Amino acid sequence: MHYRPEARDRTALPHDPIKAIVAPRPIGWISALSARGELNLAPYSFFNLLSSPPTPVVMFSSEGRKDAVSFVAETREFTCSLATYDMARQMNMTSAPLPRGTSEFEHAGLETEASVMVKAPRVKGTPAALECKLLSIQEISDLSGRPLDRHLVIGQVVGVHIDERYLVDGRFDITAARTIARCGYSDYAVVDSVFSIERPPGG
Repeated sequence: MHYRPEARDRTALPHDPIKAIVAPRPIGWISALSARGELNLAPYSFFNLLSSPPTPVVMFSSEGRKDAVSFVAETREFTCSLATYDMARQMNMTSAPLPRGTSEFEHAGLETEASVMVKAPRVKGTPAALECKLLSIQEISDLSGRPLDRHLVIGQVVGVHIDERYLVDGRFDITAARTIARCGYSDYAVVDSVFSIERPPGG
């Protein structure tokens, strides 16, 4: 089967498979404050690490200019809390389209925990969180130059929080944390086993 995304046969493929093909995707549980102090928390599966230390850089992309993007643009900082299996229900609740200024923390029954380097709080009880400061927000256009109302937020990690219970021999144990990932449709995966492959010399 081959098709152009804009001409998908909806009889054969009633649900778009692209998000299931590009999967599993890590979830950035993004919290941000507006200039007026309004708090937003939302999960983004268009999220990833772009650069490793000494200058770690992360990104998340929003379909539509949602509150997270607007708030980050105003205050130039945000946090990424780790989404885990134990908090999957609350994570999903924070994706609800609440009115601007309504706290997703309260809606999902979550508590905040203060950050150190940024004002935006993190989710209390998650095994790890990243504090970030904005590098850029890029508006994405298609091949013809037509704006897509897609917004790529790039931030530098300036602080890292780790619950030491999830450190094993100096390594963060994602199987103990039970990190979750988005798999397309309404499907998710939980990391409960890993395997290792050594890279070639010089790789």
